[in-house]
Amino acid sequence: MSAALRALGRLFTLMVLCGMALQLYFVARIALMTVMAPESTSFQRSEAWRLLTEKHKLLWSQQWVDDGRISPHLKRAVIASEDAGFNDHSGVEWDAIEAAYEKNQKAEARAERINEQLEKREAKRAQAGKPVAKPAPRATAKVIGGSTITQQLAKNLFLSGERTAARKGQEIVLAYMLEAVLDKRRILEIYLNSVEWGEGVFGAQAAARHYFRVDAAQLGAYPAARLAVMLPAPKRFEKNPGSAYVSGRAGTIVARMGDVDLP
Repeated sequence: MSAALRALGRLFTLMVLCGMALQLYFVARIALMTVMAPESTSFQRSEAWRLLTEKHKLLWSQQWVDDGRISPHLKRAVIASEDAGFNDHSGVEWDAIEAAYEKNQKAEARAERINEQLEKREAKRAQAGKPVAKPAPRATAKVIGGSTITQQLAKNLFLSGERTAARKGQEIVLAYMLEAVLDKRRILEIYLNSVEWGEGVFGAQAAARHYFRVDAAQLGAYPAARLAVMLPAPKRFEKNPGSAYVSGRAGTIVARMGDVDLP
């Protein structure tokens, strides 16, 4: 065997060992969560840095509350809105991922067609001696993830927000780890205490105080449903939390909450 092949073999072995060590580190961190609440998540730390660098101040509101101090209405609303199969899956719903992939492909193709039409229109105007003073905004595809609550927690706890195949693969592995080590109640408890509900607003207690001036335990069905609606895009919805969309969608979620069994 040549020296080059031996070097490649050692490099490959080192990469495998590093990968295994990283997974063991994740398992140890998750095991610790059976008895201790995580002090912060990867997403929260990145948001703290963004706020410090962009706004030169740290806007932060978060207070851990145990499972018994979170309204059952909020738990049911979040499951109904974000992950109806939460109680039954093992961390990942492959059908949802496949459906999200197909929708994303169609959305990207649609955005590409729109942008091609805009470019052709602008080129024709330029050829006719009518230069475009300001190019029209280009279309962007609305990407959806098809992630379960467990996957969302895995990403928030440990990973960055970049959209790559490697990051998605690690997210799936972490989701299975979370489900293997923690029970559903604990997964939901950590998720509700760490998820973002607005700029610098993290967790159920902070959200309940921020939007409704009550504790998380006191949230009724409709306020809980409104908070659940905000989860996919909290920074966008916090600008108008009482919008017609939020109110209408909240009514739909309230109607579904009776069918949700809590873990």
